Amino acid sequence: MAGQVLAVIGGSGIGESFAQRDGCERVEVDTPFGPPSGPVMRVTIDGLACLFLSRHGEGHVLSPSCIPYRANIFALKKLGAMQVIATGATGSLRDSIAPGDLVICDQVIDRTRFRAGTFFDEGLVSHVELADPFCSRLRGELIHASTTVDARLHEDGTYICMEGPALSTRAESLMHREMGGDLIGMTCMPEAKLAREAELCYALVAFATDYDAWRPHDPDVEATELLAEIISNMRRASAAAISLIDATIKHLASQGSASCKCHDALELAIWSDKSTVDRATVERLEPLVGRYFGNP
Repeated sequence: MAGQVLAVIGGSGIGESFAQRDGCERVEVDTPFGPPSGPVMRVTIDGLACLFLSRHGEGHVLSPSCIPYRANIFALKKLGAMQVIATGATGSLRDSIAPGDLVICDQVIDRTRFRAGTFFDEGLVSHVELADPFCSRLRGELIHASTTVDARLHEDGTYICMEGPALSTRAESLMHREMGGDLIGMTCMPEAKLAREAELCYALVAFATDYDAWRPHDPDVEATELLAEIISNMRRASAAAISLIDATIKHLASQGSASCKCHDALELAIWSDKSTVDRATVERLEPLVGRYFGNP
């Protein structure tokens, strides 16, 4: 996909994998929302310009509630990203989604409470459409590429994003199942929402590491054994997710440029009278809104 920079947001393991690619360079980025989780890694793969960012920072030091989501998305946009593939470990809320499975999510329920969830909290009002929070085009690319990957993949699923960092109580886990959730995690929101505000295509490759609290563990299995099993599932699923992303990159690189409605998400979303918006606000948010205020 010539000219369309792809960004990948992942956990420490996935970020480290891409940081080791030949020709990879570290890029430090400033944003109006502070620094991102860490340096953005930039590299060209199969002719496609790619950016990689470890969501939890180098060494996995940022709790889900402390991740600078706005700075992360703004930094990727500032560096030219037009599409984002995110990955994330989750607990399964369904018998049909086994530990180690990959899920290309199509819906999300946001149960976070303490995170800054918009770029437009002062000086400019924007209401983006979010009925379908994940880009259908980019989801389709991942599903298409999955035929070459040795992993069990589900083509849809509802991700419930909780605040954390503590895991669910059993009652909460049962409630999440009743709400229609298929997976439970802590990082999808407000990331997906901010990506839409930044007019980025955004798709999520979630992978299940265990069954959530709704399904009791075998009482005969020691806690250390359970943890080892979860870590093993995470490593196996992370490797499969990396293979899927690589296959998707190869496919995207072979295509011509593609347009998507995600790239015009703000066209009808800005409700403020543009003539009354302070110029300092426009300049502060220029990578996001500049073209709607006369900038190229």
